[in-house]
Amino acid sequence: MPGSNFNRRKFLKDAATVTGMGLFASFPEGIMAADKSPSTTDVSAASLYDEPRIKFSVIGINHAHIYGQVNAVIRGGGQLVSLYAKEPDLVAEFTKRYPQVKVAASEKEILEDRSIQLVLSSAIPIDRAGIGIRAMQHGKDYMSDKPGIITLEQLEEVRRVQKQTNRIYSIMYSERFENKATVKAGELVKAGAIGNVIQTVILAPHRMSAKDRPQWFFDKKNFGGIITDIGSHQFDQFLFFTNSDKAEIVSSQIGNVTHPQYPGFEDFGDIMLRGNGGTGYIRVDWFTPDGLKTWGDGRLTILGTKGYIEVRKNIDIAGHPGGNHLFLVNDKDTQYIDCNNVELPYGKQLVDDVINRTETAMTQHHCFLATELALKAQKNAQHLNLNKA
Repeated sequence: MPGSNFNRRKFLKDAATVTGMGLFASFPEGIMAADKSPSTTDVSAASLYDEPRIKFSVIGINHAHIYGQVNAVIRGGGQLVSLYAKEPDLVAEFTKRYPQVKVAASEKEILEDRSIQLVLSSAIPIDRAGIGIRAMQHGKDYMSDKPGIITLEQLEEVRRVQKQTNRIYSIMYSERFENKATVKAGELVKAGAIGNVIQTVILAPHRMSAKDRPQWFFDKKNFGGIITDIGSHQFDQFLFFTNSDKAEIVSSQIGNVTHPQYPGFEDFGDIMLRGNGGTGYIRVDWFTPDGLKTWGDGRLTILGTKGYIEVRKNIDIAGHPGGNHLFLVNDKDTQYIDCNNVELPYGKQLVDDVINRTETAMTQHHCFLATELALKAQKNAQHLNLNKA
């Protein structure tokens, strides 16, 4: 990358060793293709089960988050059966990673295969809700990349079909489900390590990498806008850590601060919100500088009545190597916790839910509420005009 002051290919190779595919799940397909050749075997995707617990397939692979999604289900005991995607280059990359997968001739072939219990998708965001609706109507559960729904109209229809079919519509909010330090933070909060949570502050910067992005990335009609897209992660974390099942947007704002060449794009947004379990602040942006050795210095601060936790998801610029860093301060101590050996439970929990018809990975109410908040914050956001072009 022009202007970078480090060997980016070496960094990605080293990071994969430390953090597994959770890191790469956050890269767009162009960056993935440029920086890491697909391997036929991923240690992070190894199942601990002797026999497959469910069978699953994939429809749409326009974002490289799909690899994190697939690996999560495989770790949970799922067997990947088939794939349908329209783009030959993306299919070729996917089949190198998973040579056992059957390439289906159509979406219909997968939807009508009665052996398939779960469908995954990281299609272009505007198409994800429709795929999920059709999957549920064919008696299958569904796991979408985020954003899993990009308009309030889509949300209304998805809710209607989910209630009608009683299928699972899950959105993989990977900044919680696929980040080990964030998983550990959840365990500590549940154990009472910082008392009762009062507020979350979540900063979610991303690197633009415009030359590696597909055309659909620059038009928000395809992805819903910056709060709908990146922000969906953050609303999920807010609800989870504050234990809120009701919430409202206090204020939100968005802007295209310095990318006038992409008039359908937004590069900054922030939100204040309030739930029945706590308050929150969220900032999302596309301003990660090239000098940072990862795609974004994602930070989560959880304020409690008896202490606080700070999660540095991808990097600690103070010096600890790799990602998955957690700092805990409470009445007893100040601790640094390396979370790289923490187990990621989402894949197993979702497979359990598919089999047992339970809600251990995430309740349907939580899944939809996180999306609803993001959509409302996006729709009602004030527009910034900072004249920084």
